[in-house]
Amino acid sequence: MSGGSVTAITVFDVGGTHVRRATWLRQGQLRDRSSRPSPSFKRFPAATVAELQDMMVRELCEAVPRTPEPVVGISFGAALDHRTGLVYASAPLWGEHSEPYDLRAALTARRGDVRWHIVNDVTAALLHAAAATDRSRHRKVLLATISSGIACRVIDQRQRRIPVDGCGLQGEIGHLPVHAELAGRPIELDCDCGKPGHLAAYASGPGIARMADALAGREPARWAVSGLGRPTADGTGFESALRRALDASDDLAGELLDAVTAPVAAVLRTALCLDPELDEVVLTGGVVHGLGHHYRRALMGHLTRQGLYLTSERSPDWLEQRITVTGPGEADSLAGAGIAASAGGPA
Repeated sequence: MSGGSVTAITVFDVGGTHVRRATWLRQGQLRDRSSRPSPSFKRFPAATVAELQDMMVRELCEAVPRTPEPVVGISFGAALDHRTGLVYASAPLWGEHSEPYDLRAALTARRGDVRWHIVNDVTAALLHAAAATDRSRHRKVLLATISSGIACRVIDQRQRRIPVDGCGLQGEIGHLPVHAELAGRPIELDCDCGKPGHLAAYASGPGIARMADALAGREPARWAVSGLGRPTADGTGFESALRRALDASDDLAGELLDAVTAPVAAVLRTALCLDPELDEVVLTGGVVHGLGHHYRRALMGHLTRQGLYLTSERSPDWLEQRITVTGPGEADSLAGAGIAASAGGPA
């Protein structure tokens, strides 16, 4: 049986924080949504990676209904071989571990009756976003997710193809080395993967929190009286405090956002410079949605001050027209997992 013959598919979106589940219908609808915490190394710090992987496989298999010839689409938050589903690493789920893991084989060993289709979570989000009618005439679309991790994917809309390298990978920008500055001085922080100086070390959700801690250390007096320092000292969560401080035009919060968006802008500037067929760069993820218009404004500030050589002078709106932020449900990895499984691949 091919994935294209079914009308209802169980879909999962496995991230570093939550595992979401739903039923995807061929009409594009998602029903019966649910969510539970991920079995990550942060939730179970005493567990080995093998134990975390076994917990995840067991939870996924137990959540698939015992129906005839079930089909499952999985959006998985990890660097994986786009062609086979072999997982190379997932810093949000397993920390520094990078031993390849055959997820599909582990799932099949426990539920051999299920047809499993596994795609990277960013790939899934891109498949859903690219299916929008207003993107059907684009040549290429780049989707970047800024969340507990950072990655991007590019799809060639003319061929409906996401090219990959010899390892089945594309767009793992979160682990690119970048230059970062904070309070007027260079800074180097460690990424969740254990390596220093990666983009995610500064600009992912955990990276922004680390940058805030560093800013508090470098500017203690300013931090103490700022719209970030006062509420966090009173017990307000960092994410809520940052959004409120930005809403109130707090100077230090603005400096922090400028610092963490600068390396993201540098990577996107390079991508747009190297591939002029990118007709849209779509930003999504928990950080982008949580900070709302503040995030895009900070990003565009960098790209306006330092744009593309000659292009930005001759066509000042060129970057402004290409960088967009998704609305709720516009780049849903659950729906993308359903699209991938319905098409019968990649598996």
